[in-house]
Amino acid sequence: MTNLPITEHASIEIRNLKISDFKELTQSMKEAYPQWTDVSWTEEQIRTLIKKFPEGQFVVVVDGKVVGSALSLIVDYEKFGDEHTYMEITANDTFSTHDPEGSVLYGIDVFMHQEYRGMRMGRRLYDARKELCENLNLRAIIFGGRIPGYFEHAESMNVKEYIQKGQK
Repeated sequence: MTNLPITEHASIEIRNLKISDFKELTQSMKEAYPQWTDVSWTEEQIRTLIKKFPEGQFVVVVDGKVVGSALSLIVDYEKFGDEHTYMEITANDTFSTHDPEGSVLYGIDVFMHQEYRGMRMGRRLYDARKELCENLNLRAIIFGGRIPGYFEHAESMNVKEYIQKGQK
């Protein structure tokens, strides 16, 4: 039997992200992606997301510790369509594309501390996003994501090769 980080008496909570979570959020993100050093959000970026769309930023808290997160914006998808880059949809991580009158909940990040994967925590984050989408009467949920450092290797390998290389 493996030594799982969650006991049957663990306290598990999905709630909105607070700026006071920043240090634990960053640590959890580093644990989620130990092979990449350039994935962390800055405190200013997190402050901006919370200011623009507090109800769209979620964390998973296990026994008082932030172990995962899902970050989102609302966008007017008609302005972007299917052919956009991550940097376009996030306005170069300034999030000025957030539009409270938009039609789509756009997931800009989701991550889970490695020790808490496979325990349906990601599912709980997705359910929180679905509920938010329904409450705001949005048309859809769409996801995008960053691939840290890939731009430096895009000429020499495809995305799948790059990700597999990073997991070794």
